[in-house]
Amino acid sequence: MKAVLIVYNQALTDVMMDILDKQSLRGFTQWDITKGRGSENGEPHYGNHTWPSKNIATLVITEEKRVEPLLTKLRELNSQTEEQGTRAFVWSIEGGM
Repeated sequence: MKAVLIVYNQALTDVMMDILDKQSLRGFTQWDITKGRGSENGEPHYGNHTWPSKNIATLVITEEKRVEPLLTKLRELNSQTEEQGTRAFVWSIEGGM
């Protein structure tokens, strides 16, 4: 199993849910308000008066074979919306119930 943590601008919520639906990735955990800034470029997302936008983080646990198709769609999204700063991180999961 793999965990995919996706962090994206809140403005992309509907698009992100559409990607997950089309990939048949039904189960996820989501944090509605996360703050941060990219390591390379892009504006900070702090949710304050100076930097008002916020991020959302979505954690998807899925089979390894489903990760690359998801990452492909996320790369496509990011190439179309680079200023929003979508990022995804993948790591292995052991155990569970």
